[in-house]
Amino acid sequence: MSDVSDTIVAAATPPGRGGIAIVRISGPATPQIGVSLLGQLPPPRLATSAQFRAADGSTIDHGLALYFAAPTSYTGEHVLELHGHGGPVLVEAMIRRLLELGARRAQPGEFTLRAYLNAKLDLAQAEAVADLIDAASDAAARAALRSLAGEFSARVLALSQALGELRVQVEAAIDFADEHIDVLSDQSLEARLEAAMAQLQALRTASRQGRLLTEGMTIVIAGRPNAGKSSVLNRLAGHEAAIVTATPGTTRDLLRERILLDGMPLHVLDTAGLRSAGDAIEAEGIRRARAAMALADRILFVIDAAADPHATGYLDERTALPPEVPVTLVFNKIDLLPPGIELGIAPAPQSPQSRLPPQSPLPPQSPLPPARPSSPTVIQLSALTGQGFGALAAHLKACMGFEPGATGVLSARARHLEALVKVEACLSTAARQLTARNAPELVAEELRRAQLALGEIVGAESSDELLGRIFASFCIGK
Repeated sequence: MSDVSDTIVAAATPPGRGGIAIVRISGPATPQIGVSLLGQLPPPRLATSAQFRAADGSTIDHGLALYFAAPTSYTGEHVLELHGHGGPVLVEAMIRRLLELGARRAQPGEFTLRAYLNAKLDLAQAEAVADLIDAASDAAARAALRSLAGEFSARVLALSQALGELRVQVEAAIDFADEHIDVLSDQSLEARLEAAMAQLQALRTASRQGRLLTEGMTIVIAGRPNAGKSSVLNRLAGHEAAIVTATPGTTRDLLRERILLDGMPLHVLDTAGLRSAGDAIEAEGIRRARAAMALADRILFVIDAAADPHATGYLDERTALPPEVPVTLVFNKIDLLPPGIELGIAPAPQSPQSRLPPQSPLPPQSPLPPARPSSPTVIQLSALTGQGFGALAAHLKACMGFEPGATGVLSARARHLEALVKVEACLSTAARQLTARNAPELVAEELRRAQLALGEIVGAESSDELLGRIFASFCIGK
């Protein structure tokens, strides 16, 4: 947790050479430090030409100084911004001078953390700051701006207020139990709970779309050697990201590529071909491939359609794939497919047990590995010609529920969606209790738990550990 009694300093512009660099100071000692550095404190909110002085009075740099007096600043504290020339040596010399004057180096995200602690932003708005900086598309930037402006928080708080009003009505039945008031039989209460659930579903839809714009989905390309996995990656990426040769085992380590699919980030991992490893290096690549598949949102299992039209390679590997990760079966090289060949998964051979007459006793069966819930979706394409890649893109967007051009999208993160899932579970339980006319205490408790989950989103309920995880992902100087 930030020590707000300290005065912090950091560069607010990226490291490296540039026309301008900004060094930012925030904290209670900012006015005194500003006087020591500049000779006098600039008028608030007025860009002032200034010389930035070293301890011996020599000039470190000259540029513009902007002073924001507390509480009307980004952090809610006294803030001084120094706009100088964008050379790394000059920036570090400026920071060293400010450290001499009593500041300390800021931690990642500490400026925004102080803005949150001083109630300038709630937690969802603070996260939107980082999402705006990291936005990979125009749609993601617009969604982050809406959340930064408070639209996401306002909808969360409106839902929490509606649930609070419901709690008041339900708890009246508890407080006035001697009056024999049957609040749970009130039809308006049930209607208001249904309205709150509809409000929640709309918020979940907007948030789910925003999470895809912010975090995207992770795809692992797997399959046998020479099935064309690297060629599929190159076609998706639009450039030669992976080396492609006819030699099996060319790819020996994970190759990561970030791709935008109509504004949705795809984190695509190309992996070593799945087979009995020829050496220790290839064995390690296959081990990493299997570990990556366990963490993926989806596996693209690539099959050489010309060499394996019935996907025996997939059938051989199916039980070794993580059962909880969905699989899309990609038949590649359809441009090489002989005429009249139909692609598809070969039917499972009939087991000896299934051919026994009904009256025959069945022999003891050994435990079988868990079966996948359903057959994978099949996509046919050619990485060489590009045929079928439109269908693959549409399939991936549909798998994640992504709708290009959707309106009202809000920047959101996985933790926000998890909190909204908790809210949905609580409201569903409350609705069942209400229908059964069980004790009003049970309904009130579920509504209270739903409000707590909503509070986690905006930071009304947050731990130091959660704040540490969130702001550690920020860049230093923001």
